[in-house]
Amino acid sequence: MGEFTIKDKTAIAGLGETQYYKRGAAPVSEFRLALEAIQRAADDAGIPVTAIDGIASYSNDRNDSVRVATALGLPELRFTNMFWGGGGGGGSGAIGNAAAAIVAGFATTVVVYRALAQGQFGRFGATPAMRTISGPIAYTWPYGMSTPAQWIALRTRRFMHDHHITQDPLAAIAMACYHHAQSNPRAIMYGRPLTRQAYDESRWIVEPFHLYDCCLENDGAAAVILTSAERARDLKQKPAYVMASAQGSDFRQGATAENGPDYATSNFKTLAPRLYAMAGIEPKDVDVAQVYENFTGAVMTSIVEHGFCHPDEVMDFCTFENLTAPNGKLPINTSGGNLAECYMHGLELIIEAARQVRGTSTCQVKDAEISMVVSGPMVAPVSDLILRR
Repeated sequence: MGEFTIKDKTAIAGLGETQYYKRGAAPVSEFRLALEAIQRAADDAGIPVTAIDGIASYSNDRNDSVRVATALGLPELRFTNMFWGGGGGGGSGAIGNAAAAIVAGFATTVVVYRALAQGQFGRFGATPAMRTISGPIAYTWPYGMSTPAQWIALRTRRFMHDHHITQDPLAAIAMACYHHAQSNPRAIMYGRPLTRQAYDESRWIVEPFHLYDCCLENDGAAAVILTSAERARDLKQKPAYVMASAQGSDFRQGATAENGPDYATSNFKTLAPRLYAMAGIEPKDVDVAQVYENFTGAVMTSIVEHGFCHPDEVMDFCTFENLTAPNGKLPINTSGGNLAECYMHGLELIIEAARQVRGTSTCQVKDAEISMVVSGPMVAPVSDLILRR
């Protein structure tokens, strides 16, 4: 790919988070949460917030970039961008878009943010009441299939059937996330460890997903500031250099009404090779990964599609011991992730990836050099990110 990449030309320089709340419990507006996270990211980077001249987001964030720029008092807005699609598929892609804008000279300092206040705008995990429906949902909603948990469960069950996989890997993923959250005071599930017995005895949401296989529902905001690699070296924090970012979708993964030809996929089969090619590394070089867990089944298939194990090796690879810091083969979601830290559409996973290469995680992987983020498996489009120390 040569010169036509963003590799090592930009870095994450600032991280910002509000307090995370249970859905509907935020005491202030979603817009105010977004501004607070951005201000905290600027403070973390050691720059005035007015140094920001680019804004990027994803998942149809409601906080309009021009309004954000006005409220922050930005002297000039040189770049504004929104990654297509809902859910968390655009988290890493928004970082990639920000990095590309800096490399292209469109902006010098770009903030990526995501904010949610479900008490203000409605619950993400609930199906809205509708009198009439049309289009693809007419083939699923009347028959009770109306939430992401249901369609991701079907894809997961297909993968499990094809490769003779039991409940054990799903339980291991959930328990690893909850285990890491016990070291993270910011986590919603801090102080609430998960045992295998509690996992097994929790209610079914939709098979094969128990309650603890499903992401949290939260209010709050998170923000990440990027700038050039040269400038980042002179700022307050140790830079997390952007080695690679990939985004997109496999063949017909946007086909609706459950009509995708490759049904049991996380949608990373074409992205992962491009990601590794840009970074110039292989799966064995990754020290720690933050894998977006809307549901544990999507983590399992993402681990496979990023080359960490073959489908028929899942039972041996996806164990609690292998997935936990500090000594696992591939520690995942070391802040607790969407399951146990907070569900901020995965931007909190990118913050944790940067903390790992900074060396400031609450579940630090020793000498972590390369940190991966997998954003929004089993949606379309999706995206990936690799950071390095």
